[in-house]
Amino acid sequence: MKASLLFLLACTAVLAVGARADSPEEPKLVHKVQELAHKATAMAKDAFSRVRESDAARQARQWLSENAELAKQRLLWLKQQLAELWKKTPSA
Repeated sequence: MKASLLFLLACTAVLAVGARADSPEEPKLVHKVQELAHKATAMAKDAFSRVRESDAARQARQWLSENAELAKQRLLWLKQQLAELWKKTPSA
C-alpha cells in the first residue's frame, strides 16, 4: 500500500512539473492559433469577395434575375388560367 501511494505521489509530481513547464508556452500557442485563425478568415473573405465580383458570378446573378421574372410571369398566367377554369366549372 505504501508503494502505491508513493507511486501516486510521484505521478502527481511529474504531472505538476509538466503542467508548470507548459504554462509559459501556452499563451504563445494560443496567440499563434489566433493569428492563424485571423489569417484564414481574411483569406476566406478575400476569396469570397473575388468570387462575388467575378464575371461568372455577375452572369449567374443576371441569369437568375431574368429567369425569376419569367417564372413570375408564368405563375401569373397559370393563376389566371386556373381562375378561369374555376369559374367555368359548375357548382354542385
